[in-house]
Amino acid sequence: MDFAWHGGLLRWMRRELRMERWFLGMALALAAPAFAQAAEPAEGAASSCEAEEAALEHDMDLARSRGQMLRRRQLAENLDALRARCRASEPPQSRAARIDKLEHDVRALRAELEHAEAQLRELKNERP
Repeated sequence: MDFAWHGGLLRWMRRELRMERWFLGMALALAAPAFAQAAEPAEGAASSCEAEEAALEHDMDLARSRGQMLRRRQLAENLDALRARCRASEPPQSRAARIDKLEHDVRALRAELEHAEAQLRELKNERP
């Protein structure tokens, strides 16, 4: 039995992995300055918080649609930390605003639960 093509396949796979690691390293090197930026001044903090929150929510939706629940959970933790940090720099909210915020959070969690339940039903209904 001739296994010569296996050696070629293995060489090709190793080369591809090296290239992926190189690209990942370059991406991290290019992204590092963005992560290392100092905190923004207070006047732009609210818009920055909103933009970061929207980006995290988008990433969470994307992770949920791809079935990456661990990543979604990590992003949710990051979002909670971001919200806590942003709330610390905001003036206190009124009672009505807090109620609206909590109602929004409850609606979002219910939608997430419905989505997960739908996925569970689909999985249970699939034939093995």
